[in-house]
Amino acid sequence: MKAQESNCRKGLIRISLIPLLLFALLNFSQAQSHTNPYIIVLGTAQDGGYPQVGCTKNCCDLAWKYDSLKRYVVSLALVDSVSQKWWLFEATPDFKYQLQLFRELTKQKYKYLPEGIFITHAHIGHYTGLMELGREVMDTREMPVFVLPRMASFLQKNGPWSQLIRLKNIIIHPLYTDSVIALENNISIETFTVPHRDEYSETAGFRIITPQKKYLFIPDINKWDKWDRKIVAEVKNVDVAFLDGTFYSNNELPGRKIEEVPHPFIPETMELFKNEDAATRSKIYFIHFNHTNPVLWDKEIRAIVNVKGFHISAQGEGL
Repeated sequence: MKAQESNCRKGLIRISLIPLLLFALLNFSQAQSHTNPYIIVLGTAQDGGYPQVGCTKNCCDLAWKYDSLKRYVVSLALVDSVSQKWWLFEATPDFKYQLQLFRELTKQKYKYLPEGIFITHAHIGHYTGLMELGREVMDTREMPVFVLPRMASFLQKNGPWSQLIRLKNIIIHPLYTDSVIALENNISIETFTVPHRDEYSETAGFRIITPQKKYLFIPDINKWDKWDRKIVAEVKNVDVAFLDGTFYSNNELPGRKIEEVPHPFIPETMELFKNEDAATRSKIYFIHFNHTNPVLWDKEIRAIVNVKGFHISAQGEGL
């Protein structure tokens, strides 16, 4: 525990009386060279967000105090300014804040709610925001929710999610492994599965295909070598790859078995790409950071990742 507190203390980013929204706006304004359609990053943290409930260590201490250090749970918005439509990837516990963030970043040019929501799997950071669509809050009408079969079954058979379906707050749109669906203006979504702790559902990854760019979205996976695809080849086949960066090392969870929550450590992923050219490495944007991950608060660690040619996803950036 003391070692972990020492790690958390080292290199803390001591900035910020800037509000969280302003921080996101600055990131977004710096990325206005994006093409259309494009992605906005609405959250970068693991399921518990940053700071995480119950964390009183130095790694979370400043984030409790300063809004600009807070990070929402991992989520993306896919935006098409031609059709004036957008789609959400993941319905997180920070759902209401992320809708407001999107509204502010896009200057209220789009409908408040997305055209549909794509969900990867049934871990709490990825689907529980659906509760905001229920009659207790928004009472939406037939919001399309795109999920794989086991995820669909989980929502249909378990309350309160089943009530959302019964009252037609949401409508399930089934996805299938290794299939592609079309959205608008030659935008399509390819769905595939990745190995993960599939207690309640399978785990999806998405390839978002637009006329200008292709994006890979894999926020959760056990280890790259457990997958039946080669991650290096997959990254080479896209322009931007949002990859699981949950942990930096195996000493982040003292008192717990990190093997019970397997993820590829960021250095493991960087090692896989060490012999690839700079253009390939620069496609990778790590995302889904646990609150213990030093890339959130350690300037030296962030510098190591950046110097090697990789990116740390920033909340509010457009790509």
